[in-house]
Amino acid sequence: MVEGTEYLKSVKFFYSFLKSEFGFSKVNDTVNGNAFYEVEYRDEEKAISISYENIEDYLEVIVFKLLNGEIPNYDDKSQTLHINQLNKLIMSRVSQTEIDSNAEYFSRFIPKGELERKLLKGAIELRLCLRHFDQLDLV
Repeated sequence: MVEGTEYLKSVKFFYSFLKSEFGFSKVNDTVNGNAFYEVEYRDEEKAISISYENIEDYLEVIVFKLLNGEIPNYDDKSQTLHINQLNKLIMSRVSQTEIDSNAEYFSRFIPKGELERKLLKGAIELRLCLRHFDQLDLV
């Protein structure tokens, strides 16, 4: 099991590009015992949740398209986009040059353990997706 403080530290490290490149602000850290951890980032239009269910060993990266500054209903699939869904929508738009550049950016990150490998994979995918996010036709 992963400690909450370790999780928060790892997310801030692997997802630092959200602040430096995309202008997101970290707005919330949640640690519910040793069962659930979440870090939330926001800009004016989107909220990004990076959450981990420790007992289930389940990491989830979600981009919410804010509605009047509020997070939409979790079940609204047009405004709640899981990283796998984003990959399907965006990866066909990503050039090999972008993929290579992104890989180079993340080559300095050395994950320790399985959770950090999952966090890094999510960060790699999210960074590419955010570069093309505004091109999506979301209802």
